[in-house]
Amino acid sequence: MEALEKLLASVVDRMGIIHLDWRYVVMWAVAFFFLYLAVKKKYEPLLLLPIGFGIFLVNLPLAPLMGDHELFWIFHHYGVEWEVIPCVIFLGLGVMTDFGPMLANPKSLMIGAGAQLGVFVTFLGTYLCGFTLPEAASVAIIGGADGPTTIYLTNALAPQLIGPNALAAYSYMAMVPLILPPIVRALTTKEERVIEMKQLRHVSRREKVLFPIIGTIAIGLMIPDILPLLGMLMFGNFMREAGVVRRLSQTAQGELMNIVTIFLGVAVGATMDAENFLNPKSLLIFGFGMFDFILCTAGGVLMVKLMNLFIKEKMNPIIGAAGLSAVPMASRVCQDMGKKENPRNFLLMHAMGPNVAGVIGTAAAAGLMIAMFR
Repeated sequence: MEALEKLLASVVDRMGIIHLDWRYVVMWAVAFFFLYLAVKKKYEPLLLLPIGFGIFLVNLPLAPLMGDHELFWIFHHYGVEWEVIPCVIFLGLGVMTDFGPMLANPKSLMIGAGAQLGVFVTFLGTYLCGFTLPEAASVAIIGGADGPTTIYLTNALAPQLIGPNALAAYSYMAMVPLILPPIVRALTTKEERVIEMKQLRHVSRREKVLFPIIGTIAIGLMIPDILPLLGMLMFGNFMREAGVVRRLSQTAQGELMNIVTIFLGVAVGATMDAENFLNPKSLLIFGFGMFDFILCTAGGVLMVKLMNLFIKEKMNPIIGAAGLSAVPMASRVCQDMGKKENPRNFLLMHAMGPNVAGVIGTAAAAGLMIAMFR
Protein backbone atom coordinates (compact mmCIF):
# COMPACT_ATOMS: atom_id res chain seq x y z
CA MET A 1 0.00 0.00 0.00
CA GLU A 2 2.81 2.37 0.88
CA ALA A 3 4.52 1.62 -2.43
CA LEU A 4 1.28 2.41 -4.28
CA GLU A 5 0.94 5.73 -2.45
CA LYS A 6 4.51 6.66 -3.41
CA LEU A 7 3.82 5.75 -7.01
CA LEU A 8 0.66 7.86 -7.08
CA ALA A 9 2.48 10.76 -5.40
CA SER A 10 5.22 10.52 -8.00
CA VAL A 11 2.68 10.56 -10.83
CA VAL A 12 0.87 13.56 -9.35
CA ASP A 13 4.15 15.39 -8.83
CA ARG A 14 4.95 14.92 -12.52
CA MET A 15 1.67 16.58 -13.54
CA GLY A 16 2.24 20.04 -14.90
CA ILE A 17 -0.81 21.52 -13.21
CA ILE A 18 0.81 21.03 -9.79
CA HIS A 19 3.66 23.33 -10.78
CA LEU A 20 1.60 25.93 -12.64
CA ASP A 21 1.99 29.50 -11.36
CA TRP A 22 1.27 33.05 -12.58
CA ARG A 23 4.52 33.35 -14.51
CA TYR A 24 3.51 30.60 -16.92
CA VAL A 25 0.12 32.22 -17.47
CA VAL A 26 1.81 35.53 -18.27
CA MET A 27 4.00 33.80 -20.84
CA TRP A 28 0.95 32.12 -22.36
CA ALA A 29 -0.49 35.61 -22.83
CA VAL A 30 2.74 36.68 -24.55
CA ALA A 31 2.59 33.60 -26.79
CA PHE A 32 -1.05 34.18 -27.68
CA PHE A 33 -0.30 37.84 -28.49
CA PHE A 34 2.27 36.79 -31.10
CA LEU A 35 -0.03 34.12 -32.45
CA TYR A 36 -2.74 36.81 -32.74
CA LEU A 37 -0.37 39.07 -34.70
CA ALA A 38 0.52 36.17 -36.99
CA VAL A 39 -2.94 34.71 -37.58
CA LYS A 40 -5.32 37.65 -37.28
CA LYS A 41 -3.13 40.57 -38.36
CA LYS A 42 -0.89 38.54 -40.70
CA TYR A 43 2.24 40.32 -39.41
CA GLU A 44 5.27 38.19 -40.41
CA PRO A 45 3.27 34.95 -39.90
CA LEU A 46 6.08 32.72 -41.20
CA LEU A 47 8.15 33.71 -38.16
CA LEU A 48 5.76 34.95 -35.47
CA LEU A 49 3.59 31.82 -35.67
CA PRO A 50 6.38 29.29 -34.88
CA ILE A 51 7.93 31.70 -32.35
CA GLY A 52 4.60 32.18 -30.59
CA PHE A 53 3.87 28.46 -30.49
CA GLY A 54 7.39 27.76 -29.27
CA ILE A 55 6.86 30.21 -26.38
CA PHE A 56 3.57 28.49 -25.57
CA LEU A 57 5.05 24.98 -25.57
CA VAL A 58 8.13 25.77 -23.48
CA ASN A 59 5.96 27.42 -20.81
CA LEU A 60 3.96 24.31 -20.08
CA PRO A 61 5.38 23.18 -16.71
CA LEU A 62 7.78 20.21 -16.80
CA ALA A 63 7.57 19.93 -20.61
CA PRO A 64 10.65 17.93 -21.71
CA LEU A 65 11.66 20.28 -24.52
CA MET A 66 14.73 22.35 -23.59
CA GLY A 67 16.70 19.95 -21.40
CA ASP A 68 19.99 18.54 -22.66
CA HIS A 69 19.49 16.64 -25.93
CA GLU A 70 15.73 17.22 -25.94
CA LEU A 71 13.77 18.31 -29.01
CA PHE A 72 13.97 22.12 -28.89
CA TRP A 73 17.44 21.99 -27.33
CA ILE A 74 18.61 20.19 -30.47
CA PHE A 75 17.09 22.89 -32.72
CA HIS A 76 18.64 25.66 -30.63
CA HIS A 77 22.03 24.08 -29.98
CA TYR A 78 22.82 22.85 -33.48
CA GLY A 79 20.88 25.48 -35.41
CA VAL A 80 21.33 28.71 -33.45
CA GLU A 81 24.32 28.24 -31.15
CA TRP A 82 26.33 26.71 -33.99
CA GLU A 83 25.15 29.67 -36.15
CA VAL A 84 23.91 27.38 -38.92
CA ILE A 85 20.34 28.62 -39.30
CA PRO A 86 21.08 32.38 -39.68
CA CYS A 87 23.65 31.62 -42.37
CA VAL A 88 21.29 29.33 -44.28
CA ILE A 89 18.57 32.01 -44.10
CA PHE A 90 21.01 34.52 -45.60
CA LEU A 91 21.71 32.03 -48.38
CA GLY A 92 18.01 31.93 -49.23
CA LEU A 93 17.72 35.69 -48.86
CA GLY A 94 20.58 36.13 -51.33
CA VAL A 95 18.78 34.01 -53.92
CA MET A 96 15.62 36.07 -53.48
CA THR A 97 17.36 39.48 -53.56
CA ASP A 98 17.82 41.64 -56.64
CA PHE A 99 20.77 43.99 -56.08
CA GLY A 100 19.89 45.80 -59.31
CA PRO A 101 18.15 48.82 -57.69
CA MET A 102 21.14 49.39 -55.40
CA LEU A 103 23.61 49.09 -58.28
CA ALA A 104 21.50 51.44 -60.40
CA ASN A 105 21.63 54.06 -57.63
CA PRO A 106 24.85 53.62 -55.59
CA LYS A 107 23.76 56.52 -53.37
CA SER A 108 21.48 53.90 -51.78
CA LEU A 109 24.51 52.64 -49.86
CA MET A 110 24.76 55.98 -48.06
CA ILE A 111 21.07 55.80 -47.15
CA GLY A 112 21.54 52.29 -45.78
CA ALA A 113 24.50 53.54 -43.75
CA GLY A 114 22.47 56.48 -42.41
CA ALA A 115 19.80 54.08 -41.23
CA GLN A 116 22.32 52.60 -38.78
CA LEU A 117 22.10 55.78 -36.66
CA GLY A 118 19.87 54.10 -34.10
CA VAL A 119 22.24 51.15 -33.71
CA PHE A 120 25.07 53.28 -32.36
CA VAL A 121 22.90 55.63 -30.28
CA THR A 122 21.11 52.67 -28.70
CA PHE A 123 24.43 50.98 -28.03
CA LEU A 124 25.49 53.97 -25.93
CA GLY A 125 22.10 54.17 -24.19
CA THR A 126 21.98 50.50 -23.20
CA TYR A 127 25.56 50.62 -21.94
CA LEU A 128 24.76 53.64 -19.75
CA CYS A 129 21.75 51.72 -18.36
CA GLY A 130 23.93 48.95 -16.95
CA PHE A 131 24.32 46.48 -19.81
CA THR A 132 27.80 45.17 -20.50
CA LEU A 133 29.49 46.24 -23.72
CA PRO A 134 28.73 42.91 -25.50
CA GLU A 135 25.12 42.98 -24.25
CA ALA A 136 24.70 46.60 -25.36
CA ALA A 137 26.00 45.74 -28.83
CA SER A 138 23.61 42.78 -29.14
CA VAL A 139 20.61 44.92 -28.15
CA ALA A 140 21.61 47.82 -30.40
CA ILE A 141 21.54 45.72 -33.58
CA ILE A 142 17.78 45.15 -33.12
CA GLY A 143 17.05 48.49 -34.81
CA GLY A 144 18.50 47.27 -38.08
CA ALA A 145 15.34 45.15 -38.50
CA ASP A 146 17.31 42.04 -39.42
CA GLY A 147 16.35 38.98 -37.38
CA PRO A 148 19.12 36.58 -38.52
CA THR A 149 21.81 39.23 -37.95
CA THR A 150 20.40 39.95 -34.49
CA ILE A 151 20.53 36.26 -33.64
CA TYR A 152 24.02 35.84 -35.09
CA LEU A 153 25.46 38.81 -33.18
CA THR A 154 23.66 37.99 -29.93
CA ASN A 155 24.84 34.39 -30.04
CA ALA A 156 28.41 35.63 -30.56
CA LEU A 157 28.40 38.27 -27.81
CA ALA A 158 25.54 37.71 -25.33
CA PRO A 159 23.84 34.33 -25.83
CA GLN A 160 21.89 34.75 -22.58
CA LEU A 161 19.87 37.52 -24.33
CA ILE A 162 19.06 35.61 -27.50
CA GLY A 163 15.40 35.06 -26.57
CA PRO A 164 14.32 38.65 -25.83
CA ASN A 165 16.60 40.12 -28.51
CA ALA A 166 15.26 37.88 -31.27
CA LEU A 167 11.68 38.30 -30.12
CA ALA A 168 12.04 42.09 -30.05
CA ALA A 169 13.65 42.14 -33.50
CA TYR A 170 10.98 40.02 -35.16
CA SER A 171 8.15 41.76 -33.30
CA TYR A 172 9.16 45.19 -34.52
CA MET A 173 9.89 43.85 -38.00
CA ALA A 174 6.30 42.64 -38.09
CA MET A 175 5.06 46.10 -37.11
CA VAL A 176 7.03 47.98 -39.79
CA PRO A 177 3.77 49.07 -41.53
CA LEU A 178 2.69 50.71 -38.27
CA ILE A 179 6.04 52.19 -37.21
CA LEU A 180 7.36 53.75 -40.42
CA PRO A 181 4.55 56.07 -41.67
CA PRO A 182 4.22 58.37 -38.61
CA ILE A 183 8.02 58.79 -38.40
CA VAL A 184 8.27 59.71 -42.09
CA ARG A 185 5.40 62.19 -41.86
CA ALA A 186 6.93 63.81 -38.77
CA LEU A 187 10.29 64.37 -40.50
CA THR A 188 9.18 65.44 -43.97
CA THR A 189 7.03 68.08 -45.61
CA LYS A 190 4.23 67.52 -48.11
CA GLU A 191 6.43 69.01 -50.84
CA GLU A 192 9.17 66.48 -50.10
CA ARG A 193 6.81 63.50 -50.02
CA VAL A 194 5.41 64.23 -53.49
CA ILE A 195 8.82 64.37 -55.20
CA GLU A 196 8.77 62.18 -58.31
CA MET A 197 11.86 60.13 -59.09
CA LYS A 198 13.00 59.09 -62.54
CA GLN A 199 13.09 55.48 -63.60
CA LEU A 200 16.31 53.73 -62.57
CA ARG A 201 18.87 52.90 -65.24
CA HIS A 202 19.10 49.37 -66.57
CA VAL A 203 21.67 47.23 -64.75
CA SER A 204 23.46 44.74 -67.00
CA ARG A 205 23.72 41.04 -66.24
CA ARG A 206 27.51 41.39 -66.08
CA GLU A 207 27.20 43.95 -63.26
CA LYS A 208 24.84 41.69 -61.35
CA VAL A 209 27.11 38.66 -61.73
CA LEU A 210 30.25 40.53 -60.71
CA PHE A 211 28.75 42.32 -57.70
CA PRO A 212 28.55 39.31 -55.32
CA ILE A 213 32.16 38.39 -56.14
CA ILE A 214 33.47 41.92 -55.64
CA GLY A 215 31.27 42.36 -52.58
CA THR A 216 32.59 39.17 -51.01
CA ILE A 217 36.19 40.28 -51.54
CA ALA A 218 35.47 43.67 -49.95
CA ILE A 219 33.66 42.14 -46.98
CA GLY A 220 36.28 39.45 -46.45
CA LEU A 221 39.12 41.98 -46.45
CA MET A 222 37.45 44.66 -44.33
CA ILE A 223 35.02 42.85 -41.97
CA PRO A 224 35.91 39.15 -41.93
CA ASP A 225 33.92 38.49 -38.74
CA ILE A 226 30.64 38.87 -40.62
CA LEU A 227 31.68 36.84 -43.67
CA PRO A 228 29.70 33.72 -42.60
CA LEU A 229 26.51 35.77 -42.97
CA LEU A 230 27.26 38.13 -45.85
CA GLY A 231 29.33 35.51 -47.65
CA MET A 232 26.27 33.24 -47.78
CA LEU A 233 24.15 36.20 -48.90
CA MET A 234 26.55 36.84 -51.78
CA PHE A 235 26.78 33.15 -52.62
CA GLY A 236 23.01 32.89 -52.84
CA ASN A 237 22.85 36.00 -55.02
CA PHE A 238 25.59 34.66 -57.29
CA MET A 239 23.57 31.46 -57.80
CA ARG A 240 20.58 33.63 -58.72
CA GLU A 241 22.41 35.83 -61.20
CA ALA A 242 24.58 33.10 -62.74
CA GLY A 243 21.40 31.41 -63.93
CA VAL A 244 22.97 27.96 -64.34
CA VAL A 245 21.88 26.31 -61.06
CA ARG A 246 18.16 26.93 -61.04
CA ARG A 247 17.47 23.74 -59.06
CA LEU A 248 19.83 24.85 -56.29
CA SER A 249 18.37 28.36 -56.32
CA GLN A 250 14.83 27.05 -56.09
CA THR A 251 15.77 24.76 -53.22
CA ALA A 252 17.60 27.51 -51.31
CA GLN A 253 14.70 29.96 -51.52
CA GLY A 254 11.98 27.33 -51.22
CA GLU A 255 12.09 24.10 -49.25
CA LEU A 256 15.37 24.79 -47.44
CA MET A 257 14.31 28.30 -46.43
CA ASN A 258 10.97 27.00 -45.15
CA ILE A 259 12.59 24.24 -43.10
CA VAL A 260 15.14 26.46 -41.36
CA THR A 261 12.47 29.12 -40.74
CA ILE A 262 10.40 26.57 -38.82
CA PHE A 263 13.43 25.44 -36.80
CA LEU A 264 14.48 29.03 -36.13
CA GLY A 265 11.02 30.06 -34.96
CA VAL A 266 10.51 27.26 -32.46
CA ALA A 267 14.14 27.46 -31.29
CA VAL A 268 13.83 31.17 -30.54
CA GLY A 269 10.43 30.75 -28.94
CA ALA A 270 11.71 27.90 -26.78
CA THR A 271 14.28 30.20 -25.14
CA MET A 272 11.46 32.39 -23.81
CA ASP A 273 10.61 30.45 -20.68
CA ALA A 274 9.13 32.41 -17.78
CA GLU A 275 12.26 32.21 -15.63
CA ASN A 276 14.50 33.80 -18.26
CA PHE A 277 12.03 36.28 -19.76
CA LEU A 278 10.18 37.85 -16.83
CA ASN A 279 12.89 40.17 -15.58
CA PRO A 280 13.63 43.93 -15.86
CA LYS A 281 16.41 43.43 -18.41
CA SER A 282 14.05 41.80 -20.92
CA LEU A 283 11.56 44.67 -20.57
CA LEU A 284 14.37 47.18 -21.10
CA ILE A 285 15.37 45.34 -24.28
CA PHE A 286 11.88 45.76 -25.73
CA GLY A 287 11.88 49.45 -24.80
CA PHE A 288 15.30 50.07 -26.32
CA GLY A 289 14.30 48.02 -29.37
CA MET A 290 11.44 50.38 -30.17
CA PHE A 291 13.67 53.42 -29.57
CA ASP A 292 16.25 51.82 -31.86
CA PHE A 293 13.73 51.19 -34.64
CA ILE A 294 12.52 54.79 -34.53
CA LEU A 295 16.04 56.20 -34.70
CA CYS A 296 17.11 53.88 -37.54
CA THR A 297 14.06 54.87 -39.58
CA ALA A 298 14.70 58.53 -38.84
CA GLY A 299 18.38 58.14 -39.76
CA GLY A 300 17.52 56.90 -43.25
CA VAL A 301 15.01 59.69 -43.87
CA LEU A 302 17.38 62.39 -42.57
CA MET A 303 20.21 61.02 -44.71
CA VAL A 304 18.09 61.51 -47.85
CA LYS A 305 17.22 65.05 -46.77
CA LEU A 306 20.91 65.77 -46.19
CA MET A 307 21.92 64.33 -49.57
CA ASN A 308 19.24 66.41 -51.30
CA LEU A 309 21.12 69.52 -50.24
CA PHE A 310 24.03 68.54 -52.50
CA ILE A 311 22.54 66.66 -55.45
CA LYS A 312 20.75 68.01 -58.50
CA GLU A 313 18.08 65.35 -58.94
CA LYS A 314 16.26 65.28 -55.62
CA MET A 315 15.24 61.99 -54.00
CA ASN A 316 11.96 61.44 -52.21
CA PRO A 317 12.80 61.20 -48.46
CA ILE A 318 10.19 58.48 -48.05
CA ILE A 319 12.65 55.96 -49.49
CA GLY A 320 14.99 56.66 -46.58
CA ALA A 321 12.67 54.69 -44.32
CA ALA A 322 13.52 51.60 -46.40
CA GLY A 323 17.07 51.75 -45.04
CA LEU A 324 15.88 49.18 -42.52
CA SER A 325 16.76 45.59 -43.37
CA ALA A 326 13.15 44.40 -43.43
CA VAL A 327 13.17 43.24 -47.07
CA PRO A 328 10.86 43.76 -48.92
CA MET A 329 8.28 44.92 -46.36
CA ALA A 330 9.89 48.32 -45.76
CA SER A 331 10.01 48.99 -49.52
CA ARG A 332 6.34 48.11 -49.91
CA VAL A 333 5.41 50.46 -47.08
CA CYS A 334 7.37 53.24 -48.79
CA GLN A 335 5.61 52.48 -52.08
CA ASP A 336 2.18 52.70 -50.43
CA MET A 337 3.06 55.97 -48.70
CA GLY A 338 4.35 57.48 -51.94
CA LYS A 339 1.19 56.49 -53.83
CA LYS A 340 -1.01 58.14 -51.20
CA GLU A 341 0.97 61.38 -51.40
CA ASN A 342 1.26 61.41 -55.20
CA PRO A 343 -0.68 58.88 -57.32
CA ARG A 344 1.93 59.20 -60.10
CA ASN A 345 4.73 58.17 -57.77
CA PHE A 346 6.22 54.71 -58.05
CA LEU A 347 8.86 54.36 -55.33
CA LEU A 348 9.11 50.58 -54.94
CA MET A 349 12.30 50.03 -56.93
CA HIS A 350 13.85 53.25 -55.62
CA ALA A 351 13.17 52.04 -52.08
CA MET A 352 14.59 48.58 -52.76
CA GLY A 353 18.06 50.11 -53.18
CA PRO A 354 18.27 51.46 -49.60
CA ASN A 355 16.43 48.35 -48.38
CA VAL A 356 19.09 45.99 -49.72
CA ALA A 357 21.82 48.41 -48.64
CA GLY A 358 20.32 48.26 -45.14
CA VAL A 359 20.86 44.50 -45.04
CA ILE A 360 24.53 45.00 -45.86
CA GLY A 361 24.83 47.98 -43.49
CA THR A 362 23.29 46.18 -40.52
CA ALA A 363 25.46 43.11 -41.06
CA ALA A 364 28.55 45.33 -41.41
CA ALA A 365 27.70 47.06 -38.11
CA ALA A 366 27.33 43.64 -36.50
CA GLY A 367 30.70 42.56 -37.86
CA LEU A 368 32.38 45.64 -36.39
CA MET A 369 30.82 44.92 -33.00
CA ILE A 370 31.98 41.31 -33.08
CA ALA A 371 35.49 42.50 -33.90
CA MET A 372 35.44 44.95 -30.99
CA PHE A 373 33.78 42.94 -28.24
CA ARG A 374 34.32 39.21 -28.79
